[in-house]
Amino acid sequence: MTGAPPPTPVTERLASGAFVLVDKPRGPSSHQVTAWARDLLGVGSAGHAGTLDPNVSGVLWIGLGPALRLVPLVLEFPKTYVGVLVLHGDVAGPRLEEAVREFVGPIYQTPPVRSAVKRERRVRTIHQFDLLERDGTHVLARVVADSGTYVRTLAVDLGDALGVGAHLEELRRTATGPFDERTTVPLSALADACASSGSGQPAELLGLLHPVEEVWREFPTLVLKDAAASAVAHGASLAAGGVASASRAFARGDRVVLVSRNRELVATGVALRSATEPRREQGGWLVGSMKVFADPLRFPPLWRRETTLAGRRSGPVGK
Repeated sequence: MTGAPPPTPVTERLASGAFVLVDKPRGPSSHQVTAWARDLLGVGSAGHAGTLDPNVSGVLWIGLGPALRLVPLVLEFPKTYVGVLVLHGDVAGPRLEEAVREFVGPIYQTPPVRSAVKRERRVRTIHQFDLLERDGTHVLARVVADSGTYVRTLAVDLGDALGVGAHLEELRRTATGPFDERTTVPLSALADACASSGSGQPAELLGLLHPVEEVWREFPTLVLKDAAASAVAHGASLAAGGVASASRAFARGDRVVLVSRNRELVATGVALRSATEPRREQGGWLVGSMKVFADPLRFPPLWRRETTLAGRRSGPVGK
């Protein structure tokens, strides 16, 4: 009886969670492209963050295995698009520029009829709306917007505001947060890399399998003391005293990432106060709304239990 084959650098990377950045072509759906990547890599589960319509190309973030749990983090990144808007009538340049400026900031949107989500009015923020080139009624524009923004709807709303009508003729996603189209790979190149890896040359494929740290390092990162990391892994909230260091300052309400001293992802959460806000008392909750990623079995219970006479813990974990 033979045992399981020894792990390879590729299987180890996939087992720990990884993601690929695929340059989605026009034609197939995001779900189809994700399924093809999953089958090429031979993994059991894969999912994408941010759906692209079949006729839209560009950056498609695909999480593999344990990396799927990072999708909520990726969805917090703004998306960047370049597209061609077609105006249905003549509009003077200054008037067009003024109308575009009115769409920068929070806006209301209702998903289109054919969208996969419930059609409820929602607020999305347009961070940038730049006019790059213009040829008569055809306008090349760049939009940076919250995840979940419908750029096609944005074009229609702009046309309505101008009183002439408009539609989106072409669209490409050029970036998802820090991941731009320069780091993407077409499916054909991913297939070639998989074939090379199967022939004993994994270097090319390893270069395409991004470690999950590339996602969470984009957020303020708190390195936890050993006992605090163990407590959080077992479901406790985080007290200020449990933090060994922070990668950068953060504000109240910011998404923060909690890691162990050896840089293993433990959890994510929302800061309950800013990094510079003075502590009101020793300890005190620092991070709430926690989502735990760590396997509790990898973190033995090291914290010191402080109990009341009723046998309940009396305060936050921060040792």
